[in-house]
Parts: sequence; C-alpha cells; structure tokens
Amino acid sequence: MNRVIEKDVAIVGAGPVGLFTVFEMGLLGYNCVVIDSLPQIGGQCSELYPEKPIYDIPAYPMILAGDLSDKLEEQIKPFNPEYVLGDEVTTLEGEAGNFTLTAGETTIKAKVIVVAAGAGVFTPRKPPISNLADFEGSAVFYAVKKKDQFKDKTVVIAGGGDSAVDWAVALGDICKHIHVVHRRDDFRAAEATVQKMKDLEKAGKLTLHTPYQLKELNGENNILQEVVLSQRGGEDKTLKADNLLCFFGLVPSLGPLAEWGLGIAKKKIIVEPSTMQTTVPGILGSGDITEYPGKLDLILTGFAESAIAAKTAQSIIEPEKRFKLIYTTSSGVPAE
Repeated sequence: MNRVIEKDVAIVGAGPVGLFTVFEMGLLGYNCVVIDSLPQIGGQCSELYPEKPIYDIPAYPMILAGDLSDKLEEQIKPFNPEYVLGDEVTTLEGEAGNFTLTAGETTIKAKVIVVAAGAGVFTPRKPPISNLADFEGSAVFYAVKKKDQFKDKTVVIAGGGDSAVDWAVALGDICKHIHVVHRRDDFRAAEATVQKMKDLEKAGKLTLHTPYQLKELNGENNILQEVVLSQRGGEDKTLKADNLLCFFGLVPSLGPLAEWGLGIAKKKIIVEPSTMQTTVPGILGSGDITEYPGKLDLILTGFAESAIAAKTAQSIIEPEKRFKLIYTTSSGVPAE
C-alpha cells in the first residue's frame, strides 16, 4: 500500500550529517522526513564500522561510530522526524517549494530537499569465487557490525588496507585464531597498527599469509569449513575457518542521484558553500556528498554545512521571513 508523507524538508541520507540536519531544521521550526536505502539509520557509521572509534567529534575524546548515531538519534527526537528506510529514492519531480520523491512504495512531498548521502551508495568489492554467494550473510561478511559474533571463531581476514589490519587487531583477543591473507608482503595500513598485528602473530593469536590470494571456499548448507589460498608459482594452502571477512574496499556510486540533473564533479554534487545550494534550486547538499573549493570530508564539516543548509531552506520555505540565528543556550530545544 502506497503511503504519502508530506514534510517541509526531505533529507536523503540517514548518516550522522543527515541526522544532524534534522536538528538544524527543527530549530527553525521545520519538520523532516529522512530517507535511506539502508534498513537502519546511521549510514556508514552503523552499516560498515559501528564498533570503530572516532576521535574528532567535539566534546568526545573517543566515541564509537554506532554510539555517535545513537546520540544523534536521541538529540533529534524532540523534532519527531519520520523515517523511510530500506528503500532508495528512485524518482524526483517538481520544483523548489513543491517536490515529489518516490522511495519504494512511499511518496514524499517536500518543499526543500537536502542530499546528505555521504559518498553515495556503497558496494563492496568481492573476490572472484564462484560459490561466494552461498556463504554471504552467514559466514562471509564485508563489514563488522558486532565483534562478539566472532568470539572463539577461527576467522580469515582478506585484504591489506586499514580496514583489514584494524579488524585483525580489534578481533585479536576475541577470536580463537585469525588468519590474515594479503597478495603482497607489505600492508597499506598505518604502520603502528601493522606492528600491533605482527605482535599478535608473535603471541600466536594470528597467522599472516603473504603473498597469497583467496581461491576457493568449501562448506555445506551455508556453513563455511575451509578457505583455500593460492600463491603464484607455489602450492595451494587450505585453512580451516568459520568465517571470512573481505576488506577489498568499497565502490561508491551516486545511484539515482546522478539522474537528477545536479552538477557533478569527482562523483560528488557541486554546491555553493555559502548556501549549500546545488545547481537545482531547492535541492541543497551537506556532508561528504558535496564538492566545493577547499572542501574537507569530515563529519564535523558536514555538521556545519547542515546549519548553512537550514538557513537556505528558510529562504525557500519562508522567503518573506528574516533569518535570525538561534542560540540553543537561550532558546533550548522543544520538549518531546
């Protein structure tokens, strides 16, 4: 059954910047609907690395990515945002003040659109293994959402970048044993983290397999039993394993956003930084999805951009109203 949602602002992207945009719009009295193709809010922070620490959020010496999403959700509750999750925005019609979006079986009507979609839709790079799909979701994963699911398991981690090495270290005291597979002898990760990984190897908790690549997966009924490795000019190696974690990077895509007629550069949306206005009137941008001279792809930069976007939204929704900067130390926020 098709449902229709009418709000002042439609926010495409439920990551940290999209969530904080709800807060900034709420301070000005505008209600929001937040749309995301993922089944839960939090964006990359919740989907890809919920238990990874972030160190550059003001007032938090360290906060886990998933906890940051939880805190933002708590912060915006007084503004009662509505969510459309698990569906990608597919169509866009209308103009500033009267847009219509479609996401799955939901029709969204809004006066302003803010695109806060991070780097767009991410698809993990997958190894060329014929039966890979048989184990995906049960034994093969491309992200770690809960570390405890690997407790006392033998895990193969494939990859040579920061994600692979970071998780090898983070899971070192949780797993029964970790095998790290990389096609080169050297790793692209931070030197200090690579050293921690090698310390785990010395302690007998981890085994490095270089230069090797994934070749085959063996198992039954979606249960992984063995991971077979290959080496150029050498013999294959078979590892007993419960899980395989693949960290070969992610391929970002703008998806349907690329068809909206927005200005695109470097696979990002061009905006005017003083207003966060895109090339289409009434469609604003915020966060990593945006591009302008001097742009910094940081969450804290996106937070500031959300405040600028809210100011611009007011000029579209209530053009006759003079903008007045709101200080929460004086105004507070609405009670739930």
